[in-house]
Amino acid sequence: MNELFDVAAIGNAIVDVIAPADEAFIVSEGLTRGAMTLVDEARGRQLYDRMAPGVETSGGSAANTVAGLASLGVRTAFLGKVANDQLGEVFAHDLRAMGTHFPSQALVGGPATARCLVNVTPDGQRTMCTFLGASVEFRDEDIDPAVIERSGIVYLEGYLFDAEPARRAFAKAAGLARAAGRMIALTLSDGFVVERHRAALLGFITSQVDLLFANEAEALALFETEDLAVALDGLRQRTRLAAVTRSEKGSLLLSDGDVLSIPAVPVEKVVDTTGAGDQYAAGVMYGLVRGRPLEVCGRLGALAAAEVISHYGPRPQASLRDLAAREGL
Repeated sequence: MNELFDVAAIGNAIVDVIAPADEAFIVSEGLTRGAMTLVDEARGRQLYDRMAPGVETSGGSAANTVAGLASLGVRTAFLGKVANDQLGEVFAHDLRAMGTHFPSQALVGGPATARCLVNVTPDGQRTMCTFLGASVEFRDEDIDPAVIERSGIVYLEGYLFDAEPARRAFAKAAGLARAAGRMIALTLSDGFVVERHRAALLGFITSQVDLLFANEAEALALFETEDLAVALDGLRQRTRLAAVTRSEKGSLLLSDGDVLSIPAVPVEKVVDTTGAGDQYAAGVMYGLVRGRPLEVCGRLGALAAAEVISHYGPRPQASLRDLAAREGL
């Protein structure tokens, strides 16, 4: 079957609100620095009212990755749930404007479109509070078989493991992708997701996942260890390919028993780390669908991550395709 899309992503459809914050604000609001915390609609509204002026933009981890892939010139699709409200319309418009296929039907009569409140401290670290709203209403009936079966890579966002209906949707998508001979990729998304769903994630990774994305903390949490070598060995035993990001230390790519060390691309100033892992995944998958050597895939990931941490917001502001061409990638 011919591929219609290079990558189809499934994830939370969220609008991001990103604002600068000092350490005192993080402490006074009782936030967990550097983590993502789930909040209800009332707490989300309260925190929004107290945040500094910021930028509102369509977000969500997998959707941010799709934006990076689109910037690289890749054919993309996204499956996720928004409400039939203004933010839902904004989210859908943003995706379609970048050329991404977004066939999902908006939710009527349920919770509002999800939003993520991101407070960024002067060192570029982001602390997130997320109201999941309509995004967790994504169900197996929202999976479009035609999209999954005709996508080279099916990319799944770990945050969706917080909702049982979405986990069933993951299982359906994985079954369709496996039957069609497609690659299944998963990002762990957050250490707290790993802590909440370790057993389910390990089972899903072992049985379904070809390509796993994780940062170092998530990889350590997955195997309940403080020894990176132990975590890497665990990943090798469960996946064909794994990518572990390590901030300024670069990243590691694991394949067929080999470990490739990819250096980080230096930036003049780290402004906001929001979306760094998302864009790294975009660069790596772009390289894979274009048949590039694994080392080049890692360098593309590092390049995309470096672009996004140099400004506010989780999506590229410069053309990643042009940056890659300039670097000979």
